[in-house]
Amino acid sequence: MRSKLSPSILAADFLNLGEEIRQTDQAGTQYIHIDVMDGVFVPSISFGMPILSAVRNTTEKFLDVHLMIVNPERYIEEFVKCGADGITIHLEASECVEETLTQIKALGCKTGLSISPDTPVEALYPFLHLTDMILIMTVHPGYGGQKFIPECEEKVRKLRDYLNQNNMDVDIEVDGGIKLDNAKMILDAGANVIVAGSAVFEKEKTFENTQNFLELFRKWEEKK
Repeated sequence: MRSKLSPSILAADFLNLGEEIRQTDQAGTQYIHIDVMDGVFVPSISFGMPILSAVRNTTEKFLDVHLMIVNPERYIEEFVKCGADGITIHLEASECVEETLTQIKALGCKTGLSISPDTPVEALYPFLHLTDMILIMTVHPGYGGQKFIPECEEKVRKLRDYLNQNNMDVDIEVDGGIKLDNAKMILDAGANVIVAGSAVFEKEKTFENTQNFLELFRKWEEKK
């Protein structure tokens, strides 16, 4: 599986959001990560459909929508209409996970399922046949800028081993505290989609930061 970068716009400069997205897009990112928070499942409130629509008008890259909201089935159709290419829901936030994943797929989107750091990776296994991607949170969802939780590395390894043993073609995305200095460790563990927020959108070097991640991915893949 090719490694992909998914810069999280939660860390972008919102006064210059369009330009921030254009810079990471032109630098070669494959995905754009959009964190949707409801103030219920997580303490913070971020943004919703209007921002997604605006981002869709700014880039043709894959829009990787991460719903940190309760009962996400209420809004799936709207997010698809606004331009989502992939929609990830949280296992802990839905009472109808299988039905919601089926709905996402039926609407033509890639399906994603996420777990928070306190949820065992085994809880995902019954739903893997419905998912295109699993998102392992390596910080507690709801805030940007947190430090990576080291114990989550083993969850990534365990999931990749399980997928390989069962011949399942599912991406593993990791989100939370990912920087250039620990991204290789995450790739080694078995992830192939890396979410990075402040490590991309910082110090007015979005283009350069994006290229640095993609160069790291390229060198890692050459050594495999």
